[in-house]
Amino acid sequence: MEFGKINSEEAVICVMDGNFLMGSMGSVVGEKITYSIEKAIELKLPIIIFSVSGGARMQEGIISLMQMAKTSSSVAKANEAGILFISVLTDPTYGGVTASFASLGDIILAEPNAMIGFAGPRVIKQTIGQELPEGFQTAEFLLEHGFIDKIVERKDMKETLYKLIKLNK
Repeated sequence: MEFGKINSEEAVICVMDGNFLMGSMGSVVGEKITYSIEKAIELKLPIIIFSVSGGARMQEGIISLMQMAKTSSSVAKANEAGILFISVLTDPTYGGVTASFASLGDIILAEPNAMIGFAGPRVIKQTIGQELPEGFQTAEFLLEHGFIDKIVERKDMKETLYKLIKLNK
């Protein structure tokens, strides 16, 4: 979590690191996300979270799964406090991260061609016993079906975030 400015607009920013255990959400990640949201509420600043994840950290078992409720509860508190939450989904964003805070943004952005979902396509196909639509779980498919609000290339992300913060003041 960092405090910073996007152009002249202050915000609290979290960036998940896919290089460490594929950004899986365990107790430390849940605590840092929750702390950041609480800090945004305290400072009355918008929060922006860039998500990348393979899911919940299986090595931590139920402790990891509890982070879904913990982070979702923090997002609800931010919503009650009128804090803008922009969720940015990068490639890939899966599992418990998608099923909790990453899907609860007031505004949900995604990078082009990002893979986003709860379980992988193979698992879903085996579970429902049907073929999946072309492009299933891509940012473009999810935009078309109303799950995300906009696809934004990285080169345009700063300006898009700035405009969204300005519009929501």
